[in-house]
Amino acid sequence: MTGIEDVAVATGVSTATVSRALRGLAGVSAGTRARVLSAAQELGYVPSSAASGLASGRTMAMGVLLPLIERWYFSAVLEGVDRQLRAAGYDLIVFSLGGTGVNRERVFHRSILRKRIDALLVMCMELTEDEHLALRELESPTIVVGGSVQGVRHVGIDDGAAVRDAVEHLISLGHTRIGHVRGGGAFGLYFEVPRIREESYLATMAAHGLPLRDDWSVFGDFRFGEAKIAVKRMLSTVDERPTALFCSSDEMAFGALIAASELGISVPGELSIVGIDDHEFAEPMGLTTVRQVPEEQGAFAADLLLRELEGALPVLNPPMQPHELIQRTSTGPAPR
Repeated sequence: MTGIEDVAVATGVSTATVSRALRGLAGVSAGTRARVLSAAQELGYVPSSAASGLASGRTMAMGVLLPLIERWYFSAVLEGVDRQLRAAGYDLIVFSLGGTGVNRERVFHRSILRKRIDALLVMCMELTEDEHLALRELESPTIVVGGSVQGVRHVGIDDGAAVRDAVEHLISLGHTRIGHVRGGGAFGLYFEVPRIREESYLATMAAHGLPLRDDWSVFGDFRFGEAKIAVKRMLSTVDERPTALFCSSDEMAFGALIAASELGISVPGELSIVGIDDHEFAEPMGLTTVRQVPEEQGAFAADLLLRELEGALPVLNPPMQPHELIQRTSTGPAPR
């Protein structure tokens, strides 16, 4: 069976360098890391989590706690986390609440507190006081991905700035009647994100002196179906339609696009639509959106935890992750 020594011989570096490269740790040049990863793949080398665990006293497993698995953002973050852990010889243990919240007690007080993990990554969840206490009792590195949780550091984009970029893009096209398809969720999903995004939309509109109308603001729950129904109802009943919609997620923007199509409203001729995420379907649907890369957020957060397990000092205030406005065909000049 191929061992780490074989990879070291094939690349002409020490076994220590191979180990650091495979675990994504600092102190290895990009070129060396690429050679090591390529050689490991060609030779069929798989890091032994059991052997590493015996040597270090660790379980060689990292937990990811998330509300549910089937949503695009969650699965994309998981992909990034798993990529880093596989390279580091760590196992990934997923603790899913199944979207209902009924598993919270079991997960926190039975599964996680069995200490089967060396570190924990929490995704898009508000935590109760008991859950905060449970995490502190773990005495293991913990980080949140996707938004802020009081008392726990987090990795994510600047949601307020991302919304401002989206709304100001519409304003730059001459739109003044801009509606909002807002998100939310039950059982702690998204926690601070919907509030931050709504407040940024309101603040940006106010900064430009633009009208805010309750009948142009609808609730889409971050879901395609709910957004489609809400937008279709709004566009069918208001006495004056908005000329643009800012949607707090791409999935809701997809719903808005279909609603407009079913009503015979041309996009972007009569209605411009912009979202946030750059979901995998955004490009084929021609959606203008603010891109974030959840895979890289997950990989970055996992790497922070792995470094701490190797003895690095904790990064208490991780840098904001990048976002970028991507212009496609769903936005255009305001109609006269």
